Amino acid sequence: MKMQEVRDLAKELGIKTARMSKANVIQAIQVTEGNFGCFASAYNGECDQLNCIWREDCFDASKKMHS
Repeated sequence: MKMQEVRDLAKELGIKTARMSKANVIQAIQVTEGNFGCFASAYNGECDQLNCIWREDCFDASKKMHS
């Protein structure tokens, strides 16, 4: 998902995104929705949250952050 789409979703939830990275915005969205703020924390492509809308982006971001 592109950053502007992420920001738009955050805005709908009342989250202020100024100076936040994409990962931090997504984590704030996850927490606000009552989920784990786990974006970009998957190691070795392992995650038990099969229905997460961030899943593909999460694996990509996690790979970049942990390599």
